[in-house]
Amino acid sequence: MSLVVCGVDEAGRGPLAGPVFAAAVILDDPPRIDGLADSKKLTPRRRDTLAEQIKSHAVCWAVASATVEEIDTINILQASLLAMRRAVMALTPQPAAIVVDGTQVPQVGMPARAVIRGDATVPAISAASILAKVARDALMLELHAVYPDYGFDRHKGYGTALHMAALRRLGPTPAHRRSFAPVRAATK
Repeated sequence: MSLVVCGVDEAGRGPLAGPVFAAAVILDDPPRIDGLADSKKLTPRRRDTLAEQIKSHAVCWAVASATVEEIDTINILQASLLAMRRAVMALTPQPAAIVVDGTQVPQVGMPARAVIRGDATVPAISAASILAKVARDALMLELHAVYPDYGFDRHKGYGTALHMAALRRLGPTPAHRRSFAPVRAATK
């Protein structure tokens, strides 16, 4: 029997608004899903299609997040690691080890390895990347319904010119990360 390894990735470290999401995915070996790739390289429609396939065919998967308040309290890196830990801990069965996109790994009480550009090279990390991005984008669409003047449906909370103009004009919402410099500047 081979070692059960889980892929882990996050979505939403850079935006000025919204939670950071993470997903953890255990795939069959070999994976039964074609077209897995870094979520940033896929169209929204393709991500949605693959997310449904991942949810249907993965051995198990979980999506978790860290709130804006947690981001502002412990910083975005620690909040990203917290979301990753929550996703891994929510898996049943638990993996024997994890592989994480990037350079940092969460404390999960099992072997963990960081893989730079793993979202493009490790299928389980690609799957996690897709689930985290789809979940975060869905939440940003919900935030757009609450705060339509900010354009969350278009920029998903990133610091685009449209978003920055809305921040300057309207000030931050409760969904904005006040620990981020552009949001702090708009608060003054």
